[in-house]
Amino acid sequence: MTEKSFAADLKLYDVEHLLLAETGEPPVSARDAEARDRVWEMAVRSNPALFDGPVVACGGVEWEGPRTLRLFWARVTYRHYALRRVPGAVALPSLFVNVLQPDTDGRVLAVRMSPSTAAPGRWQLPGGSVEPPEVGAVLDEATLAGQAARELVEELGVEAADEDLRLWAVTRGENGSIGLTYRAPARAEATLHAGLESARAADRARGREPELDAIALLADAAELSGLQGAHADYLEQVVRRFTAAG
Repeated sequence: MTEKSFAADLKLYDVEHLLLAETGEPPVSARDAEARDRVWEMAVRSNPALFDGPVVACGGVEWEGPRTLRLFWARVTYRHYALRRVPGAVALPSLFVNVLQPDTDGRVLAVRMSPSTAAPGRWQLPGGSVEPPEVGAVLDEATLAGQAARELVEELGVEAADEDLRLWAVTRGENGSIGLTYRAPARAEATLHAGLESARAADRARGREPELDAIALLADAAELSGLQGAHADYLEQVVRRFTAAG
């Protein structure tokens, strides 16, 4: 089966292997570029913590087999996504990695983003946007697992070896965003709480605002309704699938 994109109603898919290929950013007209820059500058005035750093966007996907996905990626900066608010402009979907971190009681860890982030108060899995490799280097499965492991230790103070993170699912969400979800080994609840406090203290010691301000352990997707604040569009699907599997 080969498709250029996910079906419109597809939110979560089993994927065991990724094949990655670099592609280019679509051309942007002068009019759209000017409008994009205005949108970005307004966003920065509203949230000065925003940074126009390098990031990877998704240029498309093709299914190479039942559980093998070819993913095309492009080098952009965060400013690129301001095109979503420019009528008629084309913006690539974002590409991110996140980590399904279970505890030893079979619950799923959800984290809440702090007020200084681009998604204040949102509940999601630990993770972040995919970063591009150095020019000449490759972006492959091992690199992506390594980025997921780095997000886990930076945000949650929990270390995991790259090889211990297994690609568990691919999600498709708002604006066609593609999420690569890696499953980590189970941890005790006390370890997860201690890790969060350690990571928050380390951020403050560096003069930075912590990315996370709370965590929750979910035994069932229905418990999402008890969390104060919005949650990422993929979170309910991920929690439901994991807890249903026991």
